Amino acid sequence: MVDLGAYDAIGLGELVRRRKVSPAELLEDTIRRIEAVNPQLNAVICPLWERARAEARKRTEKGAAPGERFPGVPFLLKDLVTDMKGAPFADGSRFVHGHVSAVDSELVTRARASGLVIAGRTNTSELGVLTTAEPLLYGPTHNPWNLGLTTGGSSGGSAAAVAAGMVPMAHGNDGGGSIRIPASCCGVFGLKPTRGRNSLGPLFGDFAHGIVCEHALTRTVRDSAALLDATSGAVPGDPYVAPPPERPFLEETRRSPGRLKIAFLSRVPDGWNEETALHPDCAAAVRDAAGLCESLGHVVEEVDPAALAWPDLPRLFIIIFESFVGHSVAYWERTLGKSVTREELEPVTWDLYQAGKQITSAAYLVTWEELQRFSRKVACWYLDGGWDVLLSPTMQVPPTKLGSFDPSPDDPGKSIRIALSFVAFTRTQNITGDPAMSVPLYWNRDDVPIGVQFAAPFGAEARLFRLAAQLEKARPWAGRRPPVHCSAAP
Repeated sequence: MVDLGAYDAIGLGELVRRRKVSPAELLEDTIRRIEAVNPQLNAVICPLWERARAEARKRTEKGAAPGERFPGVPFLLKDLVTDMKGAPFADGSRFVHGHVSAVDSELVTRARASGLVIAGRTNTSELGVLTTAEPLLYGPTHNPWNLGLTTGGSSGGSAAAVAAGMVPMAHGNDGGGSIRIPASCCGVFGLKPTRGRNSLGPLFGDFAHGIVCEHALTRTVRDSAALLDATSGAVPGDPYVAPPPERPFLEETRRSPGRLKIAFLSRVPDGWNEETALHPDCAAAVRDAAGLCESLGHVVEEVDPAALAWPDLPRLFIIIFESFVGHSVAYWERTLGKSVTREELEPVTWDLYQAGKQITSAAYLVTWEELQRFSRKVACWYLDGGWDVLLSPTMQVPPTKLGSFDPSPDDPGKSIRIALSFVAFTRTQNITGDPAMSVPLYWNRDDVPIGVQFAAPFGAEARLFRLAAQLEKARPWAGRRPPVHCSAAP
């Protein structure tokens, strides 16, 4: 008997390649794992068992094809942005529920070409609006480290599934921190790639000037690198093209990062959020990571937050985000051939949608121009200071209790205020397009994971993968299992 849950995706692919397990057997084991713990977590909201079984049977009969990195390895697709032809797709919204995708997104096409078998969809917030996976349509996803806490969002279902051992990796996308925040909350690895690294085709060129990007949450660094190798690269007509990598990202995980010059932040720079202090757990996590990096031979210095200050960053970003929500609703109205009603959207989504309709094209472009100036400041900060990496907490606060985002009549702005404390650090890389990763190096006294974020200049994923692999070796996290985990299920 082989404990398949102890393997990462590359490891499972090797087992299939060596005929130690078949894709069909691997899928059945994955379904068993999901069904064992998903009732407690509500991470997988749309099982695609029969479709996946048919695909796994074909792969069992054919065997692993040359060049497939993940032959027959089960994978989960987030219920946001990314289409899978013939499969239900709701964007986490009651308005969209019942829709079936007519095409495959480029990401799905490339994932399949790498050998992955898509077994289901994972939970997310409605239209990706909030940084928690608590949609009214499907209900909340529970954190496997503490069932009363949020998984973060919007890729919370995927993060919980990986943390609980359902699958070794699952799809996510990121428009303000939606890969990195759930990775932090659930104690897994989450990398947001450079803008344009993964195509949003064929349906989309970009989302809100490229703030949204695609990738995954993984248990190991090498899985993240290998998956990005399999899915990255522009298609004709893409509006953004990331700089080509010097070598495969997987190869980078086997190379030394060298001696990096790392700056770290111990509070939120002025203008990034109204509150600039860190929760003590987040402050402890970033100082712990700084000490670890220093022990590994890197040059680590605390940076004056004033060097990265920028006035009214939340207000500027919310203008872009409100426009993004307006675009999402308009897209679905056109696709579904019907108009949305207030009752079909959650209150926060409706309010953002209404605000988005009031933003003029001139105001939108002026806002982006201001954010592009901020991006230039960040780029010059790296160059002028000779910095290789910026280290910060992933989040300003630890994971909050489920229900914390619920608006109330006496505090209608609560949802957005909490969201701002979640995205205070992560939002920056969605503006600049830079790559960033949340690394699970720290757990607080309550055994809740507190991720730390490492960001790098545009196109520098290789640098992050080399550093991440070094950190993973120095302080392995893949073996840490939360109280709710497939290994504990009967």
